[in-house]
Amino acid sequence: MAQVVISSLNKKYDEVHAVKDVNLDIRNKEFVVLVGPSGCGKTTTLRMVAGLESITSGRIMIDDTVVNDLPPMDRDIAMVFQNYALYPHMSVYDNMAFGLKMRKFAKAEIDKRVREAGDVLGIQELLKRKPRQLSGGQRQRVALGRAIVRHPRVFLFDEPLSNLDAKLRVQMRVELKKLHERLGTTAIYVTHDQVEAMTLGDRVVVMRDGRVQQVGEPLELYNQPTNRFVAGFIGSPAMNFASVRIHQESSAVWATGEGIRVKLPPAQAARLTPYSGNEVALGVRPEDMRIAAEADSGEMTIDAEVEVVERLGSEILLDVKVGAATMVASVDPTVTAKMHDRLRLSLNPDRLHFFDNTSEAAI
Repeated sequence: MAQVVISSLNKKYDEVHAVKDVNLDIRNKEFVVLVGPSGCGKTTTLRMVAGLESITSGRIMIDDTVVNDLPPMDRDIAMVFQNYALYPHMSVYDNMAFGLKMRKFAKAEIDKRVREAGDVLGIQELLKRKPRQLSGGQRQRVALGRAIVRHPRVFLFDEPLSNLDAKLRVQMRVELKKLHERLGTTAIYVTHDQVEAMTLGDRVVVMRDGRVQQVGEPLELYNQPTNRFVAGFIGSPAMNFASVRIHQESSAVWATGEGIRVKLPPAQAARLTPYSGNEVALGVRPEDMRIAAEADSGEMTIDAEVEVVERLGSEILLDVKVGAATMVASVDPTVTAKMHDRLRLSLNPDRLHFFDNTSEAAI
């Protein structure tokens, strides 16, 4: 297995600076997910690790070896692509064995590795079939098997589940997690799906415009986002934002805006006191909002008008208008709210987030 260290990595295409000073230390046997919107540089970073893209500047090390100038076949990595890229005229067995045959492995060793991978992935009965006889999930397992037989130091995954339907993606996420636990191989995984990132990654790297925004464990990114972009990108449904003004009344600190008047708990009040008189962005997650009870203090409630009701079974999502802002609240499935209802929503005081309007950094 291997440690991957990326130092000051940059990639330019003429005038386009696609990857900007990326620094990552990926530990041995760790599953790290690069996530971000299209064009953020995550796939380009992965392809530089694989040797499929040249490096403009910086360094990539696998264990103690600098691999900047090594061809892909000498890096001891295996990559699984979004496109399964299976040879249609070959059987599953031959597709999985092809790379080993090209490297002149003994026939007995090839057979042993292919059958072991087949056992791990549960595709033993498919080894004689052709790719056209397989479902999407089965083809993805074959693509994984082709990588597993290599016994690489590092697995690289480039959005391998994006061609599958929603139910199969969930199933394959579970299978990938089990597979990683079983093989114990260092893995770098690229996706634009933050749910995929949160469920798969030991650590998650959030990227935007070629730069790393934050690196951390999934719940760390969820609970302690470093800036407004990470806060809005991690979490489903996304975090709600509204503009509020911070001001003091006697000994209390308040955040007020259209339809919003919130008294801040002591810890948050201390952080926001320097912003007194200024506007900041209030962030609150849908799951930290609920229908206010009669006994709830008005100091942690907001007035809202229901615009859309989304009944999902385990929860109800209410799209509501709060002043000029549109928010989403995740409420109990027994709630009977209808469109155009006016209601009060209670906020969890310990789960509020605030962001500087200029830097967008968390306060």
